[in-house]
Amino acid sequence: MTSESQMTANDIARRIDHTLLRAEATRAEILRLCEEAVTHGFHAVCVTPRWVSAAADRLQGTAVAVCAVVSFPLGADTTKVKVAQTQDAVYAGADEIDVVADLAAIIAGDAKYLLHQLMSVLKACRMMRPPVLLKVIIESAALTTEQKIFACEIAQQAGVDFLKTSTGFHPAGGATVEDVALMRQTAPRCRIKASGGIKTAEQALAMLDAGADRIGTSAGIAIIEGTRNHG
Repeated sequence: MTSESQMTANDIARRIDHTLLRAEATRAEILRLCEEAVTHGFHAVCVTPRWVSAAADRLQGTAVAVCAVVSFPLGADTTKVKVAQTQDAVYAGADEIDVVADLAAIIAGDAKYLLHQLMSVLKACRMMRPPVLLKVIIESAALTTEQKIFACEIAQQAGVDFLKTSTGFHPAGGATVEDVALMRQTAPRCRIKASGGIKTAEQALAMLDAGADRIGTSAGIAIIEGTRNHG
């Protein structure tokens, strides 16, 4: 992994999921998000299912991926609904899925329920060619250390691609350097996406240095501009 001191603004841009998940977001705002992602070289745009097809149409032929959130922001949908949402988003053009884990199962330590649900969603992603990446949001700020470890271990057992810290919508808070490091240590076979409250270059660099592979943020432009100044 490239250390913080070696990362350029372009390196960081390629790790950013440029995000707009506000319920009142308009088509014009989504298209602007896509334009910004292309202009600045971000890895992906992250949008609600409502806007996946619009983003996929705009980004066709570019290097920018489309990431869709599923069961967002609560994660309390049934397994059947999460699978259907995943399939719908993929058919609409999503390259990556960010699904919110079932927090009740995490808190209760219900490994059977959580594992089955994650494997079911992953199966829907893996049926596509090329396979669709799956990231699992554990809402780390709302969990105890033991619950975070449990969630990470089950997600890794399921075989998901990424663990993601937060929705950014929970009152408990968003990503922390400590949680990123814990998730990286607990689930070494998974990549880590830090998301929730990351607004500055300093915060993004700290998350990457702690082991994050991807940054989810609505402040991507400010972050890479800040990185240039930081350098």
